[in-house]
Amino acid sequence: MKIGILTSGGDCPGLNAVIRGSVLKGIAIHGQEFVGFRDGWRGVVEGDVIDIPRTMVRGIAKQGGTILGTSRTNPFENGGGPEVIKAHMERLGIDAIIAIGGEGTLAAAKRLTDAGLKIVGVPKTVDNDLDATDYTFGFDTAVQIATEAIDRLRTTGESHHRCMIAEVMGRHVGWIALHAGMAAGAHAILIPEQKASIEQITEWVQEAHDRGRAPLVVVAEGFVPEHMESPHSERGLDTFGRPRLGGIADQLAPEIEARTGIETRATILGHIQRGGVPTAYDRVLATRLGMAAIDSVVEGRWGTMVALKGTDISHVGFEEALGKLKTVPQHRYDEASVLFG
Repeated sequence: MKIGILTSGGDCPGLNAVIRGSVLKGIAIHGQEFVGFRDGWRGVVEGDVIDIPRTMVRGIAKQGGTILGTSRTNPFENGGGPEVIKAHMERLGIDAIIAIGGEGTLAAAKRLTDAGLKIVGVPKTVDNDLDATDYTFGFDTAVQIATEAIDRLRTTGESHHRCMIAEVMGRHVGWIALHAGMAAGAHAILIPEQKASIEQITEWVQEAHDRGRAPLVVVAEGFVPEHMESPHSERGLDTFGRPRLGGIADQLAPEIEARTGIETRATILGHIQRGGVPTAYDRVLATRLGMAAIDSVVEGRWGTMVALKGTDISHVGFEEALGKLKTVPQHRYDEASVLFG
């Protein structure tokens, strides 16, 4: 059996560990062959592949990024579609596809599976927003990177007696902000799941300042203040029609400074949260998911993705994975909010 692997959408630490886990198990246990589609769905649509021998995955679990490249290509546009992809698979002798990606990638994989293609999925997102899995690889690394960056912002804020705002990724959920904010001892954590007025935010900032602290605010890119109706987005839409978020920290900083008189600086952490080497946790999780994806292929579990449930790896249908976002529950926010101000 020949299997094609692709990594699609935004990159994140752990992608190479998934590839390694799949290839090593597939070759060692089942004698399978592997090829990689270059640059995600673009390679699938164009039939652009490279061979992945065992030697190619040697030592790559610790590497960030993806050896296959990635893109935000929509496989149903630019001359794509199920018939074109089927023709490429037949020409190249590819029997099945392992698609490693987030919500957009898995949604495309579901549509292609419904059209008759043999695809299994591996969930990938630093945002940890897929409801069918407890955690996704890349999230732990993103939290670690964000926490280290926020720790550094705290020291410069204390030196200058400033309020520091750190904006982190997460799209429409606040998991990175919640975890990094709690780890770094933030005086306010602002997430998409919880509305907060500018008056409440400045109250938390003022309380911290009055105690002699340099206020620290962690905000998720998808946070929506009470006076706004939707997340701040000024960079248009991606190829799947979703708004590109970012910049809410720059909107909050002058408001906080004007209302409190405290010099305020905003820092958008952005893509550094996706880069660099994965943590040990993410390497292990990604490897296990990659190995489990081979089980899905061998057992013919088309239209499913592998998922972490507790400490076990399970298999869930794409429809379950895509049903809703995994948002921060109220009790987790209430737990963190005790530490605000």
